[in-house]
Amino acid sequence: MTALSVLTFILRAREWRHEANQLVAHPLKEVVTILFVVMGIFAAHSIEIWIYAIVYHWGFGVFHDIEEALYFSIENFIALGYGDLFLPKQWRVVGAIESVNGLVLVGWSTAFLVTVVGRARIMEHEWVESIIKKHLSKEIEKK
Repeated sequence: MTALSVLTFILRAREWRHEANQLVAHPLKEVVTILFVVMGIFAAHSIEIWIYAIVYHWGFGVFHDIEEALYFSIENFIALGYGDLFLPKQWRVVGAIESVNGLVLVGWSTAFLVTVVGRARIMEHEWVESIIKKHLSKEIEKK
């Protein structure tokens, strides 16, 4: 939630969104915006996965090295794992919580990305319309 709030704040602060009285943005700007959002979401999920891995390794001490903890966390973040690594009985609920947490966060991030892409598509259509109107007005002036 925090990462999406930060991304929204950055998008608004940088005026990457379309405002009614502003000239329509160039499509390249929308591409850069979408890539920025995708990379931001990827970074946020990576941080979340690393936090769980650190807790598994240093907090609970259930894995021998950070690579094992990270592997378990990655496979458990969006699913319930492959079954090749297990948490001890007293920590199993934490693994299930990570799976639910990951599923909710990835779903929420997907909805956020769909919203950003939808707005970018609207801006792209407005950009094309503005070019057509400019072209038509030039044609009318010539006549």
